[in-house]
Amino acid sequence: MCRSIRQLRRSEDDGPATTGEAQAAALQYVRKVSGFRTPSARHRAAFDAAVDEVAAATERLLAAVGTGVAEGPDPFADPVRRRAILDARPRRAMRATTAERPA
Repeated sequence: MCRSIRQLRRSEDDGPATTGEAQAAALQYVRKVSGFRTPSARHRAAFDAAVDEVAAATERLLAAVGTGVAEGPDPFADPVRRRAILDARPRRAMRATTAERPA
């Protein structure tokens, strides 16, 4: 799985996913599958069509599993907003290293 694709299914308290987030996830998926970060002019139309189809399928899936999808940009596209979102999340507990684990 591509690490750049974020989980968009959320609880009601976290608010809906946005169409911008679905588009960003679709772009990462198509980049991974196609092997193109930026396609050539020859492949651009097929690449863009695939991104649009995957984004639409993502929105349908999220609606089916109960996560709303609202019109709007990807909040992670703005670096300042991204840092604020990440800083607001609770910290994960640190995993014990191999040396610290009980035998």
